[in-house]
Amino acid sequence: QVQLVEPGGGLVQAGGSLRLSCAASGRAFSTYTMAWFRQAPGKERESVAIITWSGGRTTYADSVKGRFTISRDDAKNTAYLQMNSLKPEDTAVYFCAADRLKPISIQSQSYAYWGQGTQVTVSS
Repeated sequence: QVQLVEPGGGLVQAGGSLRLSCAASGRAFSTYTMAWFRQAPGKERESVAIITWSGGRTTYADSVKGRFTISRDDAKNTAYLQMNSLKPEDTAVYFCAADRLKPISIQSQSYAYWGQGTQVTVSS
């Protein structure tokens, strides 16, 4: 069982940066593929970035490529999402998700464990 906690959201101006973190409890964090999803009001939850359990592969939504970076520190049981050049359309609740030994999947139903979500608001 893994519990995920996501501090780090907030309000930022367009063009600014924010780093989200996802702290995991439980064992064997290094065997979990970690993902960030987001959901804006009135929209479906969408995949933002994923990093495999080995750390060898990452994937990004086209809308965030070149601006967002996902990473992980297995020694700290933490995954990160560095968000640069933020745009108002990045405003959403951001969720951390995880599942063990999972290949990359952009489908939310592929992940068994979820954080509570953190609000990111980008003002114009």
